[in-house]
Amino acid sequence: MSTGRVRLRPNTYVDSTLLLAAARAMQGSDGVEWAAALMATPQNRERLAEEGFRHPELAEAGANDLVLAVRAASEADAERALAAGEGTLLAATVEPPSTGAAERRPRTLDEALALLPDANLALISVPGAFAALEAEKALNHGLHVLLFSDNVPLEAEIELKSRALRRGLLVMGPGAGTAVLGGVGLGFANVVRRGEVGVVAAAGTGAQEVMAQLHRGGLGLSHVVGVGGRDVSAELGAPMATAALRALEADPQTRLLLLVSKPPAPAVAERLLAQLGAKPAVAAFIGLERPPSAPEGVRVTGSLEAAVLAALRQLGRPVPDPARGLAAVAEERMGRLAPSRRAVRGLFSGGTLCYEAMVLLSARLGPIHSNTPLREGWGLPAPAGGHVCLDLGEEEFTRGRPHPMLDPEARLERIRAEADDPATAVILLDVVLGHGAHPDPAGLLAPVCAEVGRRGDGPAIVAYVLGTDLDPQGYERQRRRLEEAGCLVPPTSARAALLAAALAARRPAFAEEPA
Repeated sequence: MSTGRVRLRPNTYVDSTLLLAAARAMQGSDGVEWAAALMATPQNRERLAEEGFRHPELAEAGANDLVLAVRAASEADAERALAAGEGTLLAATVEPPSTGAAERRPRTLDEALALLPDANLALISVPGAFAALEAEKALNHGLHVLLFSDNVPLEAEIELKSRALRRGLLVMGPGAGTAVLGGVGLGFANVVRRGEVGVVAAAGTGAQEVMAQLHRGGLGLSHVVGVGGRDVSAELGAPMATAALRALEADPQTRLLLLVSKPPAPAVAERLLAQLGAKPAVAAFIGLERPPSAPEGVRVTGSLEAAVLAALRQLGRPVPDPARGLAAVAEERMGRLAPSRRAVRGLFSGGTLCYEAMVLLSARLGPIHSNTPLREGWGLPAPAGGHVCLDLGEEEFTRGRPHPMLDPEARLERIRAEADDPATAVILLDVVLGHGAHPDPAGLLAPVCAEVGRRGDGPAIVAYVLGTDLDPQGYERQRRRLEEAGCLVPPTSARAALLAAALAARRPAFAEEPA
């Protein structure tokens, strides 16, 4: 009979990267059946209870308390696994023996500023309940803020951004996962060359997609400013997007502005477009059905791919054809699919890529069901044989485990399950590279994709790789690994969705329609 053990460490906040490392250390220990390293949020305590961990000490634990939980074949196995998890955390957080200032690990904002008195930005990643207070402290010290944290109340965001504007500062976020400022990547960021395009994005993987495509198209980036998805809502009115656009307009290095967002509130979209025009500009309002009028020299697009192609044209660069040859690829692959296979099943790590795919797929296939539905009635559960796209980075899928960009293993069993469904024609994946992402996501995904490919009658796997040749994972290496596993690997996120639609509908032309 197995044994469950927990170890609680009060007031010990650990970020998701270290939690993943500790969990893997425990899972790799002999005799372990299940293990997790997590913060004791209400959702995580609920998950532990579902796994059979109802230890009394967990009842009073809070979001800033660390829990290591193990179910193993014996008490000795459980103890060894807990020791492995604690050892991993200790190795990552122990103070270095040197007393040099550069190696000290500050524990408060004041200590950090004492070590880096010229710092001008604070990156904040703490539980949402504490994030607004830490951001307020940073603003009081005259620092710009990248607020990586989610679950910050709307009222707190409004107050923080109002305070920042009064001080001439930026608050990027909450939920701002990506920025590149002065060539320095923050959060989930791809490695791109410096150049003449400035990006303002209310969409994290949307920012990554355009910066990666621009880089692959030969352009460089001056700055990428992520402002958080709620910034362009009617309640906020785009205060940080407006401030960032003004800053980039005044930046002599920036020749073209690129604004990225899911559809803003209509009045906000009009206000943002009215501000543009001093420099060439492109606005990618993903899925916006009725684009508002724009000043001369400003192009409004409905997809990330179209925005990048417009930017290349405006700056006089060669424009590739991302649809080239995809109809032939679709026609060849659809001939291998069993007649019953007609559904698209998208498993995404990037929320913006999931949203863009749903927009493109629904225009060609009809309702796309999702945990983040485009329209009322398109939620979950989906009807039998229905099309589904899941944003696996949402909270319901990340309770007690890291974000899928950090840990691609979360998708492996889902890929197998979708392949077992005789209705599935296409499994649609995004593979995001860059700083913060897993060091070899294709290496984890490819064996399962190859396993699915050996079935012969489908489904097809369409996998888009978001990255650049400068990313540490190696863009071409990741693409090649997936292609060798039998995946179809289109050149843009939009083309991946259109290729999936072509295969599911048995309509090759869909793959070459405008995105």
